[in-house]
Amino acid sequence: MATDDTTYRWVKDGALGPGRMRYGADYNPEQWPREVWDEDVRLMREAGVNIVSLGIFSWALLEPRPGEWDFGWLDEIIDLLHANGIDVDLATATASPPPWLAKRHPEILPQTIDGTTLWPGSRQHWRPTSPVFREYALRLTRALAERYADHPALVAWHISNELGCHNLYDFSDDAARAFRVWLQARYTTLDALNEAWGTAFWSQHYEEWDEILPPRAAPTQRNPGQQLDFERFSSDAVRDHLRAENAVLAEVTPGIPRTTNFMVAQNVRDIDYPSWVGDVDFVSNDHYLRPSELGRDDLSFWSNLTGNIAGGRPWFLMEHAPSAVNWRAVNPPKRPGELVRDALTHVGHGADAVCYFQWRQSRAGGERYHSGMVPHAGAESRVFRDVVDLGSQLRDLAPVTGSRRERARVALVFDYESWWVSGRDSHPSESPAYDDETLLWYRALLDLGVRVDVVPVAADLGDYEVVVAPMLHVVPAALRERLTAFVAGGGHLVTTYFSGVVDENDRVWLGGYPGALRDLLGITIEEFVPMLPGETASLASGTVVRDWSERIARVEPDVEVLDAYASGDLDGAPAVTRRRSGQGSGGSATYVSAAIGRAGAADVVRRLASDIPALAADPLAADGDVDVIIRRHEGGRFVFLANRTDAEVVVAAAGDLIAGAAERGSADAVAIAPRGVAVLAQEG
Repeated sequence: MATDDTTYRWVKDGALGPGRMRYGADYNPEQWPREVWDEDVRLMREAGVNIVSLGIFSWALLEPRPGEWDFGWLDEIIDLLHANGIDVDLATATASPPPWLAKRHPEILPQTIDGTTLWPGSRQHWRPTSPVFREYALRLTRALAERYADHPALVAWHISNELGCHNLYDFSDDAARAFRVWLQARYTTLDALNEAWGTAFWSQHYEEWDEILPPRAAPTQRNPGQQLDFERFSSDAVRDHLRAENAVLAEVTPGIPRTTNFMVAQNVRDIDYPSWVGDVDFVSNDHYLRPSELGRDDLSFWSNLTGNIAGGRPWFLMEHAPSAVNWRAVNPPKRPGELVRDALTHVGHGADAVCYFQWRQSRAGGERYHSGMVPHAGAESRVFRDVVDLGSQLRDLAPVTGSRRERARVALVFDYESWWVSGRDSHPSESPAYDDETLLWYRALLDLGVRVDVVPVAADLGDYEVVVAPMLHVVPAALRERLTAFVAGGGHLVTTYFSGVVDENDRVWLGGYPGALRDLLGITIEEFVPMLPGETASLASGTVVRDWSERIARVEPDVEVLDAYASGDLDGAPAVTRRRSGQGSGGSATYVSAAIGRAGAADVVRRLASDIPALAADPLAADGDVDVIIRRHEGGRFVFLANRTDAEVVVAAAGDLIAGAAERGSADAVAIAPRGVAVLAQEG
């Protein structure tokens, strides 16, 4: 597992350390006539592009007929790129099988929950558990590895592409067989499985392994434990394919680092990426900006999490958009300054490579309106001018490469399984959304100028002073003990409604909510009080509650009530509580029983900050107008100041201004342009 710098390998041309910032894109020369290729490399040099991902969707051209290879065009483009100083992150090309494979072997095609076959004509039309597909994919992977093993342009392998993006949940017979094998490894006996899934309910008790199916379409609610395990299995199934291709590449080209592009982002909830880190030499990620002012904080949130999934080490931003995407209901272009701001925010959170989908905007196909670094308008365009400007700034940021993210004092926990389970059917309300709630608390902390790390739930929390865990719905006994030890050791925990309710099998902890966290928090909730659309309640502080509230029936004598309901059936009942650690260590556990919104969350943090120094504002945050991101190296640190507003912000900050849309107005003040980023180099 890539857990330390001896096993964490960056692209081939250097170990971790100051070097050059990688800059480029997915490049699809097969979409264009040969005469365009020369113009492409000329424009790449003008923009400062030094790496491209190649061959991602090229299987049908590389193997036009079974076992017949055509590498000539790929040889030519790799040689051309190398001659122009552009390195190659070469894909295994297995993401989208050619039409002949589906025609010969329709059994590779995935099936949806209701048994519908997903046919060719798009991409990722293959079952992750298909032994037939695996055989053909590994044959292609080996052929590519053997042909290009010694090519000097090859600096990394790009395994498949966005694994599981469209074919994660396959309900076919192949998946059913593989699911049973996975379950036998997890539970060993059917008795253990029946207990975990609670199959005594609705006569679901199993006596034979082959009675078990994926949670296909059913008359009504499906078994929650079965659904959760199928989600885990599906994440593991595409991970198993990653491992299979990885093994071939490791055998044939052991000196070439290997990666695959994660999708740590709001629109991809179903893959447990923290568990995949040990299967790649360096972490890569794809992220696409959400429209509206929320987008900049959303980008910061997910790149923050990506940096912590990578353990603070540098990671590769494999895809984001130069301007508009094409797959939302409305797809606005990026505003002036946003291309640089978005890229530098990723760099601040640890990206040592900034790449886009794609280099040249397609003229045909399903993504022809997805922007490219060279748009339909050509090089004489605002987009390409911004691309060239960004390339210049990334060259200036070469000293940043290899530095690590500096740990904050506050952590916000993100748990994929709580995301999966809390949003399922048959709950008290469908309104609360885990990803929205965690982002809401992140934004509230930024509003108060608090620097925060977004960390996977399995991360070591010991070095943090405050842990914020919104809607931590799934809490196994081991996690309960970790959080209890954190508070006993002097840490401060803040958690919210619908937390601690179920264990790792989606079984309810008995004795009253918040279940696993009840003893730590010193409260007992007898029932949830979800709110109807349009219904609101108020707290004594003036905070407005929507969507969700809870009836805290009992509080222990040592629990302080920080806020109470001030209207409705819960009038006078506790709403926000805090219990200090009884061991005199100074730790505490705070519970927020209602959906109080961003302003309400900020109010809670503001109250706690009065005696928790870690929640004090960073002066560089300029009253919450600036997102402060820090990378540290042996001789000092690089400070990234991202303007969260549409107006100029002036920050009192020392250091050399080395990049960004900013100007130094005086020796101790930096003026950051609207939607701009200032990057400062500070010694010490």
